[in-house]
Amino acid sequence: AFTQTGSGGSFVGTAYTFSTRGPTYQLWAWGRNSFGALGLNQAHDLQISSPVQITGTTWSVIPSTSRGGQHFNLIKTDGTLWSWGYNVHGQLGQNSIIHYSSPVQVGSDTTWASGGSGKYSTSHAVKTDGTLWMWGRNLYGQLGQNAPDNSHQSSPVQIPGTTWSSGHTKGNTVYLARQHIKTDGTLWVWGHGTHGKLAQNNLTTYSSPIQIPGTNWSVISGCYQSMLAIKTDGTLWS
Repeated sequence: AFTQTGSGGSFVGTAYTFSTRGPTYQLWAWGRNSFGALGLNQAHDLQISSPVQITGTTWSVIPSTSRGGQHFNLIKTDGTLWSWGYNVHGQLGQNSIIHYSSPVQVGSDTTWASGGSGKYSTSHAVKTDGTLWMWGRNLYGQLGQNAPDNSHQSSPVQIPGTTWSSGHTKGNTVYLARQHIKTDGTLWVWGHGTHGKLAQNNLTTYSSPIQIPGTNWSVISGCYQSMLAIKTDGTLWS
């Protein structure tokens, strides 16, 4: 409050301070809703033909590597990780195999930097400390735990190392396998090795990360049984 006195008289008023409103980050979904994959708390397999907002206005704009399918894992601006949808192999990280049709938080950590979901019932995320975590289906060791086949994980488990890069171009899940770049530019792969997609000059399956030669890998991609990567010199390898 303030008081002003002048030739025109005195009066009491209220002073206001205004600031720019921060942005909101809304998340919208549409399409097939198998097992609640749209996160809209809707009935199983209901079809949505127009965008509908998922609850919340703090979904992160950090690109994820969620690739569709029947489950999703996304980060909010406060560093929390949320999941929903199909959960038969524990890929929602809820220490259960219950399907969820609305977003549920994965643990209580607020240090998630990037994350996403693979189409074949696996999930992954990198924390701000450079650690890489995976959970879900482990049919061919794609969780990188050096564990026997079918040792599925319903909660995040850490892959050794603290120099895994975050960002949607640094990690990728293809059919029952995984590729990921470290901060030193090295490229690592593991999981199902059929068709030579792990680039080890063999068809061997690996349940722990194994390096592909080189230290200047920058961007990776892939689909089904193939992997691709771009080096810092702009060359493309597959």
